[in-house]
Amino acid sequence: MNRPMITALATIGIAQVLKIPINKAQTGEWEPKLLVETGGMPSSHSAGVTALATFVALERGISSVDFALSTVFGLIVMYDAQGIRRQTGELTIKVNEMDLELEELTGLHKDQIMSKARTDKLRERLGHLPEEVLGGAILGLITGTVSHLLTPKKRIKLF
Repeated sequence: MNRPMITALATIGIAQVLKIPINKAQTGEWEPKLLVETGGMPSSHSAGVTALATFVALERGISSVDFALSTVFGLIVMYDAQGIRRQTGELTIKVNEMDLELEELTGLHKDQIMSKARTDKLRERLGHLPEEVLGGAILGLITGTVSHLLTPKKRIKLF
């Protein structure tokens, strides 16, 4: 059994489930679809990679190659989650706003403008705010530590 991988995947699942009640507390709305969407609090990306790195650190030590790999991988994922993917989400918000403005403008000049209306909005929730990444990292620290503490330790036979 690959305990570090199971820990990381379980943490991703926990983070996704937590997004629903956290969103309810923030907005007053239940959105079960958050279970399978990206973005939001906490970041499941940062939670999973932090849980993995934490478990590896406690199991193999911080001087191990395994810890180095999981940490560098984790930092790249967290940077991407709150950097590039967040910027993409913000750009999507602007495109959706422009679409609404265009609809309003075409309503004023319907006889002069022929336009095909888009029926679906682009998904805006793609990346994470820094606090969402931090929230995921804290969750990952907790679950990685708990998983390591619950892992049966190998006993060395002396005789």
